[in-house]
Amino acid sequence: MIDQTHRLSITKQARILSISRGSVYYQAEPVCEADLGLMRRIDQLHLDYPFAGSRMLQSFLVREGFRIGRLHVRTLMKRMGIEAIYRRPHTSKPAPGHKIYPYLLRHLVVERPNQVWAMDITYIPMARGFVYLAAVVDWFSRKVLAWRVSITLDTAFCLEAVEEALARYGKPEMFNTDQGSQFTSFAFTDLLNKHDITISMDGKGAWRDNVFVERLWRTIKYEEVYLRAYNTVPEARASLGRYIDGFYNAKRPHSSLDRKTPDEAYFNPLPAIQQAA
Repeated sequence: MIDQTHRLSITKQARILSISRGSVYYQAEPVCEADLGLMRRIDQLHLDYPFAGSRMLQSFLVREGFRIGRLHVRTLMKRMGIEAIYRRPHTSKPAPGHKIYPYLLRHLVVERPNQVWAMDITYIPMARGFVYLAAVVDWFSRKVLAWRVSITLDTAFCLEAVEEALARYGKPEMFNTDQGSQFTSFAFTDLLNKHDITISMDGKGAWRDNVFVERLWRTIKYEEVYLRAYNTVPEARASLGRYIDGFYNAKRPHSSLDRKTPDEAYFNPLPAIQQAA
C-alpha cells in the first residue's frame, strides 16, 4: 500500500490510509522465550474462556505454575490484539475521526452466499515470534474468501485481503467487522462504501456478533497452528495456505452445512443447508 517512490511523503501516505507511520518502518524485535510461552498459553486460554479478562487469565496462569502479574498479562494481551469479550456499557467510542457503524445482523436471516461477509484478525504463535492472520469469511458458507498474514496490526494487510475477495468473488450485500481501528479507519470503510456495501459493526466486546469467525479461529488453531511450530513467516504463510485453501475450504465437512465443505456450500448452495443465522 505504501509506495516509497511516490511523490507524496511516507507521512502523508500513512495519514491518507489511516495507518501508523511507525508501522511503515517497523522492524520486528525479538520477544523473550518466556513471554512467547506465556502468549501461546494465553491464546489457548482465550479460545476456551473468551470472557476471561487479565485478572482471571492471571489466576489461570498462576495455578499452572507461571509467575506473572496481572499488568504483564494485560500487556501481553494488548500485544496479541485480544481482550475479554463481553458486553460492556458505554464503551463503543470511535477513535478520533473514525465512524462507528451500527450492528445490522441481529435478526437477519442469512440464507445465501455473498449476502454477508465478515472479517477479523487473530494472533498466530510461531516457534520464535508470532504473526497476525486476517480473513474475509462468507457467513452463509463459512468459506474463507481471502486471507493475509502480517507482522503488524495495521490496516494495509486487511485492505489487501478485502480487495482480493472483491476481485475474486464479486461483492457482498453487507460486510461485518468488530470495532478495531483497522476496520473503522477511513481507508477501510471508504473501500466498502465505494463498492456500495452496507457496513455492520459488532457491539464492542460482544463476541456473539461475530461468532462464526471466532469459531473459524478456533478450528484453524486447534487443527493447524497448535500442531505446528512455524520457524519463519514464509513457512507460516505457506502452511496456513495449505490448510485454509487446500483443506478447510475444499475438504473439511461442516455439520452446520449438512456435511458439505465451504466450497460446496458457496458454489452450490442448497435449501437443505442450515441457515447461518
